[in-house]
Amino acid sequence: MKNLRTKAIILRRTNYGEADRILQLLTPQNGRISVIAKGARREKSKLAGGIELLSISDVNLVSGKGDMWTLTGARMDTFFIHILSDYDRMQFAYGAIARVSKVTDQIEDEAFYRLLLIVFESLNDFDIHIDITVSWFWLQLAILEGQGLNLATDLNGMKLVEDKNYTFDIESMAFGFNEHGEFTTNHIKFLRLLCAQTPKTASIVIDNTELHTTVRWLAERVVAH
Repeated sequence: MKNLRTKAIILRRTNYGEADRILQLLTPQNGRISVIAKGARREKSKLAGGIELLSISDVNLVSGKGDMWTLTGARMDTFFIHILSDYDRMQFAYGAIARVSKVTDQIEDEAFYRLLLIVFESLNDFDIHIDITVSWFWLQLAILEGQGLNLATDLNGMKLVEDKNYTFDIESMAFGFNEHGEFTTNHIKFLRLLCAQTPKTASIVIDNTELHTTVRWLAERVVAH
């Protein structure tokens, strides 16, 4: 019998039997794991308070049959309470959880834990514009899926340069030079920053709401789909 103590993000909770719950947890070193929380739905359960959504939990697990672990202890470490005070932030947080849950059905990568952790931290910080966090999430997710944007060269293999305008080609996930294109050097610089840094850093370096909105539009319509 193997014991595991780890930080975890709750991806999914499913009622099971009369009082149990099946959990999908995302962990920093062990990726996604399935867990049964016995009696978690009972009124006086000591486990219930440690397995909330939009939080980081300290969990104790014991290996069971097959791939299913048993939850023996859970304590909430961090609850990102401010997310709940803004509808748009809350909805995006739940959407990000659902998307990561779906992707991790197919891809195993411990980096998904960090992805959601930074999303929660950023959405919880109202000094960081939501557009920055949304754009960062989709760009980082695309990188983890092996479908990141080409921010080095254009459609013809030429280096992206200063003071030029570009359009974006969805099929090739790359920019193409166009004198009347809607994307400028500033957009590309901001995209590069989001691919390399956290939303917090990006919000400090570039404080331009119009730029944030345009980049979010690109991320949601191109990268997210």
